[in-house]
Amino acid sequence: MSTPAGTPPAEDHAALLRAIGPLPLSAQAWPDWVRILTWVILAVLGVQVVTTAIRAPSQPFDTLLAAVVALCFLGLLFVSWHMQTSITTIDERGLRQTWFTRREVAWEDVRYARFVPMLFSKRLVVFTHRGRPMIFQGGTRELRAAFVKIAELYRRG
Repeated sequence: MSTPAGTPPAEDHAALLRAIGPLPLSAQAWPDWVRILTWVILAVLGVQVVTTAIRAPSQPFDTLLAAVVALCFLGLLFVSWHMQTSITTIDERGLRQTWFTRREVAWEDVRYARFVPMLFSKRLVVFTHRGRPMIFQGGTRELRAAFVKIAELYRRG
């Protein structure tokens, strides 16, 4: 039985799932300090917008500019909320992350994986057989350790 290029043997994949630990492994996608920093920055921006609006001269506001500022603030609020509530899950079926777009990859669709330890987030970039990369965030030590093991196996495979 042949496996698609990049797919590790079934024994190696089973060993990976055992090494990750009891499954499912579910944890927050973003580290606590990043989630807190996000809300602090959002609060500072909100206070700045309000104080600027209060100190503005008593002439009419530029409606278009006010609408753009409000939409940008709402967009930041939307992203911040999803960062706060996002959960990454690793189980027997594959990887999933709750987010405002669908992030889900089955093990059989994984062609290559790479762990990317960035300053604000530790990421697992998963390339599927369709060529479309999916990015999963790891906000806890357990998720980061699992990401390293997954990347190691799929780099060899």
